[in-house]
Amino acid sequence: MAKLSIIARTKKKEEMVKKFAAKRKALKEAGNWAALDKLPRSSSAVRLRNRCKLTGRPRAYIGKFGICRNQFRLLAHEGKIPGLTKASW
Repeated sequence: MAKLSIIARTKKKEEMVKKFAAKRKALKEAGNWAALDKLPRSSSAVRLRNRCKLTGRPRAYIGKFGICRNQFRLLAHEGKIPGLTKASW
């Protein structure tokens, strides 16, 4: 599991992106690059990193489910993901 400080930092960045989204969009359409530079860096959506919602793991993220491969496998074996069955042949 990722450190709690990293998870908290990610949540803070996500909130900042939501807060400044409309303002960033308006400044981009107007072409006001000087004002855009004065906004906080972390308000850009490009700086976000996809993380597992359960553990905070940054790698092997499955976007459709919002979790990493390890948690996906664990939940699939427990039958907690509807419509998913283990393949056997």
